[in-house]
Amino acid sequence: MAVNFNPQIMINVKTLGTGLKKPDVSRNYCLYDRKKVDFLALKKNESLPYIEEYLKKSNDENGIIEALFVIDKIADNLNSEAPNGAKELDKIYPSLARFNDSDSPEIQVLLSGIYRKILVPDAFGPLCSMLNKQINHPNSRYFDPKEETGGAILEYIRAYSAGYIYTPSLQKPISNVIGVA
Repeated sequence: MAVNFNPQIMINVKTLGTGLKKPDVSRNYCLYDRKKVDFLALKKNESLPYIEEYLKKSNDENGIIEALFVIDKIADNLNSEAPNGAKELDKIYPSLARFNDSDSPEIQVLLSGIYRKILVPDAFGPLCSMLNKQINHPNSRYFDPKEETGGAILEYIRAYSAGYIYTPSLQKPISNVIGVA
């Protein structure tokens, strides 16, 4: 993917994670540089290629967390503009999938939230793996990542089963469903 040069966006992406504060004893959530996050989220069309390139190459956990938070905000903005608007972010799934096996609870929670909004079918299996890992090897002292991951799995089940359940050609008469003769 070609990235057009934009110095403001480039600088903001290069400094992702520099001011991040992770959860601690007094707070069960991360603190982000809201000015930077809002700037990148508002310029989504220009910033997404930069963020995607950053995610492909970065190993800086704090930067990855903040980049994922920006993508989460972009998904929120797209969904507020149009129902299921965040589905257009499905094209960046391959860049996000790199982190599916992460042991970082912050990365797991952000990925779960993003996947819940973009509903890429390929993400369902990794979500189940994340939940299994979180149940068998809890890794967060300050918050419960299972909550977000389980919610994302439920959203997938709701979204993908609704078409099957409510498709008129597949509907059974109500008497067959409740056992009335």
